[in-house]
Amino acid sequence: MRCLMFICLLLGCAPGFAIDRSQVEGYLLPNGLQVVLKSGYERSHVSIRLVVGVGFDDFPCERQELPHLLEHLLFSGIDDSGEGGLEERMQALGGEWNAYTSSADTTFVIEAPARNQRKVLDLLLAVINDTRIDEKALELSKRIVEREDGGHYSHLQRWLDRQDLGHRASDQLAVELGLKCAERSSIEDMTLEEVNDLREHWYAANNMTLIVVGGLDRLLPAYLERTYGELPAVEPGERRVLDGVTHKAEARRELTRGWLGDSARLHWLFLEPVLDNDHGQTWDLLQRYLDWALYDELRLKHGFSYGPFSQRESFGDTGLMVLNADLDRADVDAAEQALAAMLERLRKDGLDPATFQRIKQAAIDREAWTTQGNSVLADYYWGALNDYADGRFADPVRALRRISLEDANRALQQLLAEPGYVRIEKPLLSFDELYGWVALAVGVLLAGVLIWGRRRSR
Repeated sequence: MRCLMFICLLLGCAPGFAIDRSQVEGYLLPNGLQVVLKSGYERSHVSIRLVVGVGFDDFPCERQELPHLLEHLLFSGIDDSGEGGLEERMQALGGEWNAYTSSADTTFVIEAPARNQRKVLDLLLAVINDTRIDEKALELSKRIVEREDGGHYSHLQRWLDRQDLGHRASDQLAVELGLKCAERSSIEDMTLEEVNDLREHWYAANNMTLIVVGGLDRLLPAYLERTYGELPAVEPGERRVLDGVTHKAEARRELTRGWLGDSARLHWLFLEPVLDNDHGQTWDLLQRYLDWALYDELRLKHGFSYGPFSQRESFGDTGLMVLNADLDRADVDAAEQALAAMLERLRKDGLDPATFQRIKQAAIDREAWTTQGNSVLADYYWGALNDYADGRFADPVRALRRISLEDANRALQQLLAEPGYVRIEKPLLSFDELYGWVALAVGVLLAGVLIWGRRRSR
């Protein structure tokens, strides 16, 4: 009897056990649409991601906003009720949705009650197939995209961008290296013909992945084959080759950000070499190590920066490892010297074994709780599509365990083989400089008044 009760308790607790996120139900529909299904944590809810393989990088600089423009146009409406009626229908189903365009894809994101998952998917399919796009909708979407990109793109702003005065540090370096467009894509002359051509040739079944995570309807596979299986496929075209480094960049530059202030930002940027094995996980692990090294050096030892941090970014076919620190303007030179000394120690001595093992274990442990919940799990699958094959996603824990101290040190030496690029962001004037200029102006004015007064008295 006790054994039976123990078995029942185990079965009752089974839903609480950690889900094997790497194993999914994945297959291709006859039209080439890739489906990824996963029974998730919350049974009353589903997270849906429809990923279309088209993004900014698939177009030249002057046309990069085309997929973003189409993303907005697809919410224009599927009948006479227009955009508002479309939103009302989603609200009536208890769902929320949005869409995002990135360098590599355009993704429609939906959160909805599990009981309405097929109705929500019907509405998403109607958006893809039946949205009416006309000149009025085109002009409205152009204005929306323009506002999202920072407002009207004036001639002054375009000139500033061409002078590298309108970009943050990593963007500025990417422009200088030829990895990123120097100025924003102009949307004014984009036409209905271009938008419809993009929709016809890129929004095709064999260029899409549908991800559904949560309380899956048992009839969902049959439903998808009957509905999404009818989406047309097209002959796949070649994607645009990603830009590589084509220009040289200055080793050190000071960038003006704002007019007045005593704060500054220090950025030290390195190009990431391509590794033969476990490229992404190795650089992620090194980024975590550098995060700690920055904290230890610039905050704990010297007190220069409250929250220094590292990050990874990608532009074209090139990755950047970026070391960042918020500083007082007066500490910039000292902080730069401290950071240079830290990097030289890493070049000479490599990674500290005990610190590396601690950070590696923390990264492994973190994988157990970073994908809790249907929405986070769906986003994880969205971001890991390149690591998916035959119903399984690559297990990041296994990859992290494979990375040895020697592997990490080899990658670090490759990263630091070049001195990198230093970018200092600070306002045009500090408060002390402003006071000096004001005092100088007052002095000149008083001197002028005195001279004028003496001449007049004569």
